[in-house]
Amino acid sequence: MARTRRIPSTGRSAIADLLAHCAADPLRFVLAAFAWGEAELAGCDGPDAWQQDILAAIRDGRLALDGALRIAVASGHGIGKSALVSWLVLWALATREDTRGVVTANTEAQLRTKTWPELAKWHRLSLCRDWFVHTATALHAADPAHEQTWRIDAAPWSKANPAAFAGLHNRGKRLLLVFDEASEIDDIIWEVAEGALTDSDTEIVWLAFGNPTRNSGRFRECFGRFRHRWHSRQVDSRTAQMTNKALLAQWVDDYGEDSDFVRVRIKGAFPRAGSMQLIPADLVEQAARRQAEVTPFDPLVLAVDVARFGDDQSVIAFRRGRDARAQPWEKHRGLDTMQLAARVAVLIQDHRPDAVFVDETGVGGGVVDRLRQLGHPVIGVQFGARPDGAVDGELVANKRAEMWCRLRQWLKTGGALPDDRELAADLTGVEYGYTVHNEIQLEKKDDMKKRGLASPDAADALALTFAHPVTRQPGGPVRLGGPAVPSEFDPFKGG
Repeated sequence: MARTRRIPSTGRSAIADLLAHCAADPLRFVLAAFAWGEAELAGCDGPDAWQQDILAAIRDGRLALDGALRIAVASGHGIGKSALVSWLVLWALATREDTRGVVTANTEAQLRTKTWPELAKWHRLSLCRDWFVHTATALHAADPAHEQTWRIDAAPWSKANPAAFAGLHNRGKRLLLVFDEASEIDDIIWEVAEGALTDSDTEIVWLAFGNPTRNSGRFRECFGRFRHRWHSRQVDSRTAQMTNKALLAQWVDDYGEDSDFVRVRIKGAFPRAGSMQLIPADLVEQAARRQAEVTPFDPLVLAVDVARFGDDQSVIAFRRGRDARAQPWEKHRGLDTMQLAARVAVLIQDHRPDAVFVDETGVGGGVVDRLRQLGHPVIGVQFGARPDGAVDGELVANKRAEMWCRLRQWLKTGGALPDDRELAADLTGVEYGYTVHNEIQLEKKDDMKKRGLASPDAADALALTFAHPVTRQPGGPVRLGGPAVPSEFDPFKGG
């Protein structure tokens, strides 16, 4: 599409005239408001085809004053969604005086570190950058007389306190509501936001964007039972200009064209089996609050997740039955395999665990070899090995998926966790899908990093404590679901 001629930033009256003609046409605004092909936008001729489609849909909706214009976009990864959100915020503010609105996201971190910084970038590049002030929590009119009435606010949502979304009204003017990563925004926030749609004689635009990670909830219903109310679109990452096609092809090879991971992260299609989050946040929160229950017959298990990269950490975790809290964990950065093995050896001597599981994938093999050389009967665990069997009736693709599913089962049946925000983030950050054989397959650590998340080292260490069943009898051997492993530990004696 040919670009609309951009008006020089020095011509304020010309800018005002242009914006007046863009009030109902965000596509025209985006084409004209930025110096496409110049400076920071060199090599960019304008919005991608899918972005043009959404902008045109808003234009063609004609911003009726008798009801809200609702647009929902389910997409794959890395297509330029945050850029589109930024353009629409700028368009809404710049083309209608005293526009008000709210932008929220699945998490406060997403809102503060991704959505809002992207808006800062496009505001800086826009024709109307001098008309508005960007702060950490708002984009508002530079004119002090309109600062409170002409603004878009960044508002983290809270299930416990949805009242912030109850006052979304701007009768007789324009109201913009943006849900970023909408699949993970709780239904109660959607329901409260509906109250803003009751204003008469008001231009209301409600936009919901996100990866379709859940097969239930209000975002899913925009494409289902409420599809008659929403202009819905699904965007495959492979059709977007800016995506890394080699990485997408790698994901297809790794997970399978028909896997839920590819459906959600590439195709923009909803998963077959519900939420892709293996362990929900409420399960982790409950486990961090509950009282740990321990019996004298519960074996003590020590597990080590070995760091592979400079920004990762090695984690040493302890668990006795349902209690993963009583014995402090250790986290180490920068230790080589010999140093880590030496530290683990000290802990084995001090605590006399009934079983020691060490991640021997990659560099972890060196830790296993050294501990065995020191005379400790550790068990090496390969994350990619075949599993022992199904977990709670569900097939699993490999040993790592098996351990995590057993960890989830443990949380559901009374497991107690340390009150550790890093561990909580690790546990809730991992997503999963299904292989063509209907086996649960966890997201790879590398792929989590590409989504901006840290490697879940602490959670993997805890999962390792479930590598094999460990049972014991007082004064007898520890059993790992098979051959006996001698142990001198006796819970009825001191030390």
